[in-house]
Amino acid sequence: MLTRLIWTYLRPYSRKIAIVVALQLVGVTCSLLLPRLNAAIIDRGVTKGDTSYILTMGAIMLAIAGVNALCSIAAVYYGAAAAMGYGRDLRGAIMHHVGSLSAREVGMFGAPSLITRTTNDVQQIQMLVLMIMTMLVMAPIMCIGGIAMTVREDPSLSLLLVVAVPLLAGSVLVIIARMVPKFRVMQPLIDTVNRVLREQINGMRVIRAFVREDVEAARFEDANAALTKVALQVGRLQILIWPTVMLVFNLSSIGVLWFGGHRVASGGMEVGQMTAFISYLMQILVAVMFATFMGIWVPRAAVSAERISELLATPSSVVPPANPIQPPGPRGLVELRGVDYQYPGAEAPVLKKLDLVARPGEVTALIGSTGAGKTTLLELIPRLVDATAGAVMIEGADARQIDLESLWSRIGMVPQRPYLFSGTVASNLRFGKPDATDEELWTALATAQAKDFVEEMPGKLDAPIAQGGTNVSGGQRQRLSIARALLHAPSIYLFDDSFSALDLATEARLRAALRATCKDATVILVAQRVASIVDAEQIIVLDGGAIVGRGTHAELMRTCPTYIEIATSQEYVAQVAA
Repeated sequence: MLTRLIWTYLRPYSRKIAIVVALQLVGVTCSLLLPRLNAAIIDRGVTKGDTSYILTMGAIMLAIAGVNALCSIAAVYYGAAAAMGYGRDLRGAIMHHVGSLSAREVGMFGAPSLITRTTNDVQQIQMLVLMIMTMLVMAPIMCIGGIAMTVREDPSLSLLLVVAVPLLAGSVLVIIARMVPKFRVMQPLIDTVNRVLREQINGMRVIRAFVREDVEAARFEDANAALTKVALQVGRLQILIWPTVMLVFNLSSIGVLWFGGHRVASGGMEVGQMTAFISYLMQILVAVMFATFMGIWVPRAAVSAERISELLATPSSVVPPANPIQPPGPRGLVELRGVDYQYPGAEAPVLKKLDLVARPGEVTALIGSTGAGKTTLLELIPRLVDATAGAVMIEGADARQIDLESLWSRIGMVPQRPYLFSGTVASNLRFGKPDATDEELWTALATAQAKDFVEEMPGKLDAPIAQGGTNVSGGQRQRLSIARALLHAPSIYLFDDSFSALDLATEARLRAALRATCKDATVILVAQRVASIVDAEQIIVLDGGAIVGRGTHAELMRTCPTYIEIATSQEYVAQVAA
């Protein structure tokens, strides 16, 4: 899985990889020549006192070392470019895929996990790719070349490699094998810390209101302590690697000096040869160390690859049509024909056999108790989720047969929890129409009853908006979201309890303004207050996912007990409040 994920997104950088391999080959060749030249200086220059030979060979060594340095720098440059490009492409692919998922799949993974998979998990694989480019490509070239040179220097002494190489590789691999399970535990713990921290930041007002700071601090401490414990366990294993490597290095050097010293004393080997042999042995062991050191990154990257592959392999339950069609019917017409919706694994459907028609130029209101299915019904129209039975018809065509971009362009939705992006008032409004003029922005703000407070903000249209719109009130956030939808000028407006934070006077002015602006569009709104929908041409009463009443306010007050109960309770509350 890790190999497939790396190769899929690394393939476009095959040219850079080829350059890295070529540069590493030249660089390692230079590294392998230096000990041989150093041996020649000792055996032919130092021992014989030939200064000119020492200077000549020294100049050659400097030139070779310069070529080695240039090749190493260039190899790291191209390797880093390939690794960073790989990370960028993988993050882009994940983001594109998440954007294609329906609300069901996004909710299944959760925002904290999606963030971790897009950032931390990609970073782990990107770091592995960088290590491959800079270490793993060089390691086999250096190891094979080093073995060849040691055999050339002294075949009998090179038998030390049979002990040193397996000893080093085995020691490091034993440590790494104990680290693998720890890495599998660590990534979900990072998800947990992200989730707890995200909840506490978003819910800070609630935490303070209920004086739960100590409880939430303890909850974060538990999540943080669990991650810290596993990270410390991994760290304790990691710090064993370097002492182990140095122990093998030093034991190998002692072995070469012991056996090589006897061969030098017997005349079977020159001092320079033994020096070169030690250098080649170190190069071989360094190459082995690099290869085994990759084992630290591979297990963690493998876990990250599993998590990313799981996400990328998850199909959206909202599938784009293979052969999209253009809706033939009247602009803005919405019909639900025998629609059911059931959550995966649920025992009963949330929506049951819904039939309704919402026509252009009319306001269709949805009302009912909490959990009646109002928001779910609204989500079916733009295909945030798909009906499990029946059909949602948009302008005479099944919504599942309309191209998603074309479908969304027909719909302007103001969700139950309106969201504003970090930027300015103008940049948020232009989400609805990127080329909107300032005059159009002010017109939309006036219709949404937001013009007055925007004019009072420092900078007006250029006033800053924090992420999520946290620096404006709930009512202001709702009105800015409505203005954004109005700029989009769709044929279908969906308002999901979008007036809940407004006072009755502001809401009345807003509804009157929307009447004039949206007179040719279909308006479907979810409301909790009867006062918000009394003038709607059609009111749909939902109870337990089924339609239990439909008609105007006057008709429902005569025929629908559920609606009468809702209206009566709200009038009673209004009287008590008065």
